Amino acid sequence: MSDAVQKFEDGLARVAAGFETTFAQCPDESSLRAAAAKLIGGSGEVTQLLKLMPQLPGDRRKELGQRANALKNAVQSAFDARLEGLARAARQADLEAPPIDPSLPGRGLSRGALHPITRTIDALLDVFSSIGFEVTDAPEIELADFNFTRLGFPPDHPATDMQDSFFVAGGELGARGVTRFEDQVLLRTHTSNAQVHEMSRRRTIPIACISAGKVFRRDDDATHSPMFHQIEGFWVDRGISFAHLKGVLTTFVKRMFGEQVPVRFRPSYFPFVEPGGELDVGCTICRPYDEPGSDAQRARTATCRVCKSTGWLEVLGCGMIHPVVFEHCGWDPKEVTGFAFGMGIDRIAMLRHNVGDIRLLYENDIRFLSQL
Repeated sequence: MSDAVQKFEDGLARVAAGFETTFAQCPDESSLRAAAAKLIGGSGEVTQLLKLMPQLPGDRRKELGQRANALKNAVQSAFDARLEGLARAARQADLEAPPIDPSLPGRGLSRGALHPITRTIDALLDVFSSIGFEVTDAPEIELADFNFTRLGFPPDHPATDMQDSFFVAGGELGARGVTRFEDQVLLRTHTSNAQVHEMSRRRTIPIACISAGKVFRRDDDATHSPMFHQIEGFWVDRGISFAHLKGVLTTFVKRMFGEQVPVRFRPSYFPFVEPGGELDVGCTICRPYDEPGSDAQRARTATCRVCKSTGWLEVLGCGMIHPVVFEHCGWDPKEVTGFAFGMGIDRIAMLRHNVGDIRLLYENDIRFLSQL
């Protein structure tokens, strides 16, 4: 007898002699399934024996293969019978157990809560409403005219490319009679379309509006999402200056993050404002404004990944409304002026709740979100 045949028969005998006893000693379903896996699972003893079939002599291969399959079927049958027996015993134990006491208090259901981003939107709208802004809304599916052209975007601006914005199927040039870029349909790339809609339909000043909602861009990596949230605000009247803008935004920061949080403005470019700027706040994660100049403060800021060790975080873009925007919306830029600003709500939620990684807000881990 060859060594392969001897090993095969010894294995069959070992499994056949012990599987019924092993199954009978399993007290619950978990241990029973574990025992069955050791015999007929992917790495079980019977499965390993079947892998020896190519090494067996041709005249014995059929016989030993039939015996192995018969043993595998017997093990499976014994497993099924024991599993059914355990279920039956558990059911019988439930029937014979003491009756339920109906006077015991119920467990109840845990109450849900608004998502941190939703709560942040409500807080932002409350702050600006208290300053005098009217809450408005704008469509998420928009014409390129309102999303780009009336805001002063040049035709060759990168944001107008198909690879940067979500243009709706059927809205491309030449389809369904669409011959102008302005008539194309897309998912809005910013909430600035609210500014255009309100300025186009209103004919009296002052106009002070704030609008929040979802925006969509073709960004999808570790730090960007194809859908995120923005809030847009603008104020139009006679004699509005950059000083009014600074006053409104400084008030917003102090009410949202606290009086101790510093603010700074930096010049920047946006097609729909002139001059344009960006507003930074002191990092609310490493808090460089607490004990400024101390060793502890320097150590916190040096290791802060959120502000990249600068101590500052960019919060929003802003500026004076460009004369071109006024003209496209039917206003005379010589008669009125105004300012506009826009910010990412997700970033504000992160700063408001001291979340070090913005992606945590979208992973929907209730254990994390319930702490905010």
